[in-house]
Amino acid sequence: MAQAITLAADAPTLSAANTGFMLICSALVMLMTPGLAFFYGGMVRVKSTLNMLMMSFISLGIVTILWVLYGFSVAFGDDKGSLVGWNSDWVGLSNIGLTELWDGTTIPLFVFASFQLMFAILTPALISGALADRVKFSAWALFIALWVTVVYFPVAHWVWGSGGWAFDLGVIDFAGGTAVHINAGAAALGVILVIGKRIGFKKDPMRPHSLPLVMLGAGLLWFGWFGFNAGSWLGNDDGVGALMFVNTQVATGAAVVGWLAYEKIRHGAFTTLGAASGAVSGLVAITPAGGAVSPLGAIAIGIIAGVLCAMAVGLKYKLGYDDSLDVVGVHLVGGIIGSLLIGFFATGKGQSDVAGLFYGGGLDQFWKQCAGVFGVLAYSLIASAVLALLIHKTLGMRVSEDEEVAGIDQAEHAETAYDFSGAGGGAARTAASSPVAPAESKKVDA
Repeated sequence: MAQAITLAADAPTLSAANTGFMLICSALVMLMTPGLAFFYGGMVRVKSTLNMLMMSFISLGIVTILWVLYGFSVAFGDDKGSLVGWNSDWVGLSNIGLTELWDGTTIPLFVFASFQLMFAILTPALISGALADRVKFSAWALFIALWVTVVYFPVAHWVWGSGGWAFDLGVIDFAGGTAVHINAGAAALGVILVIGKRIGFKKDPMRPHSLPLVMLGAGLLWFGWFGFNAGSWLGNDDGVGALMFVNTQVATGAAVVGWLAYEKIRHGAFTTLGAASGAVSGLVAITPAGGAVSPLGAIAIGIIAGVLCAMAVGLKYKLGYDDSLDVVGVHLVGGIIGSLLIGFFATGKGQSDVAGLFYGGGLDQFWKQCAGVFGVLAYSLIASAVLALLIHKTLGMRVSEDEEVAGIDQAEHAETAYDFSGAGGGAARTAASSPVAPAESKKVDA
């Protein structure tokens, strides 16, 4: 009887404070998807603005439904062979009690499922930036549905699900360096190798049409990322979430400085696009590492990520792959940097007692990080390319050449982002007048 009383006393109970905190963090992560839409939307030419916004926005609808139906069960259900999970009680998020706690925490299972849903929504939206200007919206929607089912849900189980192979190996990924950023970056590379380049790539000017939108999007991403990162500890009881919050700010600021310093030396100017991209690269790199490193380590990770990601975005011109908005250069490269540097900068005083090479831990953790990084990268790259090829050969993924040149907003959405005539931008009005997007695009690009 005494033993039973002890076990009951030790069992976690619902914490109103942690539950409220996690609901706020979930809302912050949800905000990141519209923030990403603004970030990407400002980076494209004016004739593709709405399409870019919609490619992020549609993920909020499709992934939410699939997550409720089966995604949460596949990602976090009982382990099946270290590759996927499954719990039939969670299909449709059914048979879950209102106060039923997520295993080992003080928050309801519903709250954990909601928090992780926002990660699942954001990840395919990240891929969209690589495909700007040229993908059918219907094909993109189908790709999202297939990709989260075949790639994201299983990979989330690998990394965060009890029994997943990366989880059991001891790969450290605090908030998604592998499951989110490497996963999305590798997928982006796989798809663009299938669908090919934009018309005029490396010939026509393809400058951002609205840098203020880019900066607004970057600011929203930075803001939401505090929920993304600090919330991933699922509570506030031991200070690890606070460490992650500090490191998120520190690494991001350092990455801005690193990117701009490289840009000034290499190209002779400090650009707003560079500042925004540098911030995102720092956010990406600290995502897996922030719970394991000190603020000084976060500075190092941020600077390294800022410089290396700035260098990486130019590779598409040398290697000839058309990564429209630098998803590969920022998310894939930044995720790899942050994940691998854990093997060097982990202090053993944060989320666990695992120490990296610079803190006396040797290279054991580094090799574990390599396994996680390259395992996710290879699977996502190959699976994403196969899915894109299937869609491309059946429904077709690309709009026609004429539609791409004239403007994908008009072709796919019958709207334009900016109505310079004052006549309105809806389908009924634009159908009665000639499309303004191509002409205005030339003005903006000029």
